[in-house]
Amino acid sequence: MRRTSKQHPGPDGGERVLILSAGVGSGHNSAAAAVEQACAGRPDVTEVEVLDVLQASTSLYRDVLGKGYFVLVEETPWLVEWGYDLSDAPFRRRGPLDPWTRANAMPVVSAIKRFRPTAIICTHFLPAQLLASLILRGAVDARTAIVTTDYDFQGLWLTSAFHALFLAREEGRVQLTALGLPPDRVVASGIPIAAQPSTPAERDPAAPPMLLISAGASGGDYALAVVRQTLHLRSPFTATIVCGRNEALRRSVEDLIAPGDDRYTVLGFTDEMPRLLRRADLFIGKPGGLSASECMAAGLPMVLVNPIPGQEVRNGDYLMEQGAAVRCNTATTIGWKIDGILGEPGRLARMQAAARRVGRPDAARDVVDRLLDGPARPFVVTRAAQKTIFDASARRVVASELEGESALVRLVDPAASSTVALLRAGELDDLQQRYTGPDGTLVLRRDDAVLSVRRDSQRLLRAVLGRDEELAVRVEGLADLESAGPS
Repeated sequence: MRRTSKQHPGPDGGERVLILSAGVGSGHNSAAAAVEQACAGRPDVTEVEVLDVLQASTSLYRDVLGKGYFVLVEETPWLVEWGYDLSDAPFRRRGPLDPWTRANAMPVVSAIKRFRPTAIICTHFLPAQLLASLILRGAVDARTAIVTTDYDFQGLWLTSAFHALFLAREEGRVQLTALGLPPDRVVASGIPIAAQPSTPAERDPAAPPMLLISAGASGGDYALAVVRQTLHLRSPFTATIVCGRNEALRRSVEDLIAPGDDRYTVLGFTDEMPRLLRRADLFIGKPGGLSASECMAAGLPMVLVNPIPGQEVRNGDYLMEQGAAVRCNTATTIGWKIDGILGEPGRLARMQAAARRVGRPDAARDVVDRLLDGPARPFVVTRAAQKTIFDASARRVVASELEGESALVRLVDPAASSTVALLRAGELDDLQQRYTGPDGTLVLRRDDAVLSVRRDSQRLLRAVLGRDEELAVRVEGLADLESAGPS
């Protein structure tokens, strides 16, 4: 997937926004499309390009990462859960990109050079990792953002360099600031979704509740079990079943419904999901990050079925914690669960109110505005700081509370009031000996002797200085910072 759209020209040539996604499922690309749509609301954005990095790579790489993932989900879900938990540790991966990934990333690097973006937004961790390496090499001169697409933060998304990290909810932000990341670089924006209809759907208050049963874009067979269970509901209802691109599933659902049963409407793939979400009273389907976010923005509670181990299970945990969902762990109780919601006075209304509280319909716009109006310098986490965070997490220690040589400290650009680096206290010596002036101010400089500093310091200087020759910074201990900042 590669699209380019032009907006109205803005001052000084305007912003050129490149959105990098990866087609592993539909959620990452849907988030990319939502961000692209939000760019249209900024008159200073002159051009937007969306690139699916898997489509730009080799077919083997694409099949292994894309199709291979869903084969594992179907055949060995326990392995998917094990891999998710293993990769959840923050900064488990700290070295350069592996040779295979680096080779497959070359077309993406070429695309970045051709497009010459002023801003790059990643809706998948694969391009986010690539982008961090380019920032540290000084090969990218653009504001960069990482936009997560599930409610629970997963450690694979953490990279060594970025401008802003956007999370689905406040708990994730609290988690990352406890790890040591600065509050000014982490934003609880919500998950970007397409713009919602401006007017609410009109519904007859006397009509029975409408169920929206979704098989997802690819059409999961679990939807057939859901429909079979609804045939025995005691509560009155109507149901719209969306079978996605699975024509065989659509035919099976139609065969299951008795002729003349006008309670059911069966659809294939449809572009009308935003309208359907607004009209429905209860959603039955998988808790993908984008699907759940769209439901919450529409005030639509969920009955969760067949979640993918790892991220979808955790999405469901959050929605249930907020009172906006229930989960069915077996196909035989789906009908009973739905009847319980529809039959208990006031329960559906309470769940709908909870969904509206969770919803973040303006997340895409917030991502674009926060990035384009935010700091111009990137934020860098040195490898020593990454290892400190990883080790502390393994020992269940709050990294921001460490002391002594292992303490995490940050370098702040006082002119922009933004953090530009996170490093271990022990790493400061090399920088202070070289760059501390007579008045005690630490001034980072691009000088001929830069090669004599440690390699990690070279990367930091190259990324933070950008085109400037020097930068005065303030040193702060993270343990002394307030635990909350602007979200």
